[in-house]
Order: sequence, then structure tokens, then C-alpha cells
Amino acid sequence: MDQDRTGKQIVVVGAGASGLLAAGRAAELGCRVLLLEKTERPGNKLRLSGGSGCNLTNAGDLEDFVPMYGPNGRFLYGAFRQFFRDDLLSLLSCHGVETETKPDGRVFPSSNRADDVVRALERFAAERGVRVIPRARVTAIRATRKRIAAVVTDAGEHRAAAVVLAAGGASYPETGSTGDGYELAAALGHSIAALRPALVPLIVREAALARSLQGVSLRHVRLTAHRCPAAEVDPLLTVSRDYGRGIGERQPRHGVIESRTGDMVLTHFGISGPIVLLMSLAIVEALEQGPVSVSIDLFPDVDEGQLRQRLQDEFHRHGGRGVRHLLDGLLPHKTVEHFIRMAGMPADRLGARVTAGEREGLLRLLKSLRFNIQGPLPMASAMVTAGGVALDEIDPQTMASRLVKGLFFCGEVIDVDGGSGGYNLQAAFSTGYVAGEHACRTACAGPRRSKAPEAPGCRTPAVPGPRRSGAGRPH
Repeated sequence: MDQDRTGKQIVVVGAGASGLLAAGRAAELGCRVLLLEKTERPGNKLRLSGGSGCNLTNAGDLEDFVPMYGPNGRFLYGAFRQFFRDDLLSLLSCHGVETETKPDGRVFPSSNRADDVVRALERFAAERGVRVIPRARVTAIRATRKRIAAVVTDAGEHRAAAVVLAAGGASYPETGSTGDGYELAAALGHSIAALRPALVPLIVREAALARSLQGVSLRHVRLTAHRCPAAEVDPLLTVSRDYGRGIGERQPRHGVIESRTGDMVLTHFGISGPIVLLMSLAIVEALEQGPVSVSIDLFPDVDEGQLRQRLQDEFHRHGGRGVRHLLDGLLPHKTVEHFIRMAGMPADRLGARVTAGEREGLLRLLKSLRFNIQGPLPMASAMVTAGGVALDEIDPQTMASRLVKGLFFCGEVIDVDGGSGGYNLQAAFSTGYVAGEHACRTACAGPRRSKAPEAPGCRTPAVPGPRRSGAGRPH
């Protein structure tokens, strides 16, 4: 260990994305750092991110980022102004990970391997002298007179001048995120906002229909969530623009929770896919107040009048063909039989014999295929945990507890959650970096200067100052 290290120790609980950044940054500034991980290895959940491709962050500007976290997003301004996307990408580049930006703004490692990102963060911590203890389950954080004193594990106790709690959420428990952090924080007097699954698939009540359509992918459709049962959705209600977290300022017509255009998939239990995951938290929260249903517009770029004329022309022009054959050109093949049945038409009906009433029934299905939502899959299936340590008990500039001196929070344990697209990982990296820095300030009476970088341009700023709101924009 370096001779200039302070004798006071910082203990970081949890070696995920935020914990690795916190440990590395505190050590970089001259503090002695111990990183405790309850599983065999660091970065378990990070390795699964983006389908193991690791969606690190997003190319959006800071002002576009914050709305993606909903009402609690403003809490992150302080952390983002100290360490944001460009700082993260520079740090990773210095440790051998180059990145690329997809057309939709998502940023991935060029190798498309999450393991490469984990190894880079491990190097960042190891090169700065962080000591890692795996298989160390933390059972308590001990404080004396509202000041951090030690961290207790099932194998012993570690004295600490500061503790960074980076224990993750309660989703994907097989990665080690089993909600321990919330219990540790609550035991120290912190309030915990109710935990809910976020970015999670949804179960529908129409189980038989869902099973029959299992595996059908729907491209560029509009999904709208309603505060009522499916049978009560206003047939005249049409939503023509996206509304939800991070998009749209004006609430759409009464009764609409969110509405998004994009891709989704029908599963054996209900619905999943990108737009479903983005809308899931709002739906889960609305279910606490009453029934929720969703409607799917399979032709969002065509209004009802245009689609009605298209159906009429198609059935007239090819009147000698069966309805099954005609709909094969409009719908995914697996859905055709079900749409014919739901529209009340015989499967062998010729196009020319379809009545105006039957066309109207088909039109309503194409513009508003409805399901009643039973609920989300269990927390273990969610990508993110919503809820966590109450934000009014955390200093947003330092990630320090307002209740216990020397306690810091970062990552998913905090009551902040973002949409998919790299937002949750960026929040974890940023809050981790800031928590590590200010834990070092607290434990070591001010950070020391970082060592000289091993390569030009590879040193992160020793004491980053506040940035303007546009900081971190892509070059």
C-alpha cells in the first residue's frame, strides 16, 4: 500500500457500477479504501446490462437526461455537474474501453461486451490500491453518536471513517441485489420510499389470448395505458402524440396514463419490449389506485378514416380472396386467425362478403387492441428498483447522509430510477464517483491530489468544479 495513504479507512459496501467508481475515486484521492462485495466477484448486474452488451450511458444533453428520471431527476443535477458522460467515457478509454453511439443515442462499448467494462472498472480501482474482499455479507453499519464507526460483516468488523453504501436495489437478486442496502439504511434511521419494480414486463388478465399470441413482435405501434378497464376505454379517444416520463409536457386527455410509439412483444403472460418497459412504472403506480388497461394501435401513422378506406378498397379489389389471405398482408401471420375470430367473422369469409359492420369491428381491433393489466412480473424480474433511500435525507452535491456523519449513498439504493437507454447506469456511475470523492473529503480532511496519470489525458479531475447545465455534451 502507498505510504502516503491515510490511516483512516473508507469502506464501500457493494462492488457494482456505483461502488467500483466510488472506491476507485476515493483511492485516487489518497484514501485507504476497502470494497466489500457479498458475491464471488464485482459487477454482476453490470455484466447483464444491455443484454450483456452494456448500455453505459446516453448521448443526450444534460437537460435531456434529467427528465428521464421523472420528478426525482432534479436530484441528480449536482452529481452530473461533477461527473457526467464525457468524464465516464474518458475514464473508460484510459482503461482500454472504447465506445460507440447508436443512432438512438445509446452508448455501448465498441466490443459490445459488458465484461470489458467491468474489467476496466476493476483496473481503475486496483491500480489505485483499493482492497476488495469478496463473499463479504454486510450485516450492519455501526454508528456512534450519529457518526460512522464501523461496518460489520458475517466474518468480522471493519473500522471506518466513512462508508459508501452502494448495495444496489432489490431486482435481479441472483446478482447480489437483494435489498440489503435498504435495511442497512433504515437501521441507521433513514426513510425508505416504497419499492416498486421498474422497467418490468406486465401480466395481462386475458391469459389465453396472451398465450396464443406468444412471441409476436409488433413494430412501430402505439401503446396507450388507461385508468380504467379495457371495456370502458372511450372508443372515440385517440392519442396522436407520445406522452410519458422524459417526453411531453402537457397531460393528454383525461384517463390516459402514458402513450408511446415503438416496438413491443406479446408473451405467454402478457406484454414486454421497449415501450412496455418504459411505461411499466407509471402503470404499476396507477394500479395502486384502480384498474389499468392498455390499447395497442397497430397503425399509429394512419388515422381511422384512412384505415377504414384502405380496408374497404382492399376487400373490394380482392373480393374473391379469403379474409385470412387479405389480412396476412396487414398483420403478423400468427395474429390473423385471432383477429378474424375477435372481429366475429368466419375464417373462410370472402373479402367481397365482409359487411360494413364487420369491417368496423376489424378496424377497432387494428386501432385499439386492448388488454387488462393484472400487474407486473415480480421484483426479481425487473431491470430496476424504483424507490429507496429518501432524497430529502441525502445531500445532492455530495451524496452524504443528512442524518449520519460519514455515511454516503450511491446507485440504485437511492430513490432515483431512470428509463431504459443508459440512464440508470449513468446515474450509478455519477453518484458513485461523487460519493467516493466526498467520502474521501470527510475521512481524510480534504482530498489529496491524484497521482500522475499513466498516459496523457487519462487522469480524472482531482477536484471537479461545478459545471454549466450543458456540461458533458458530446463533441
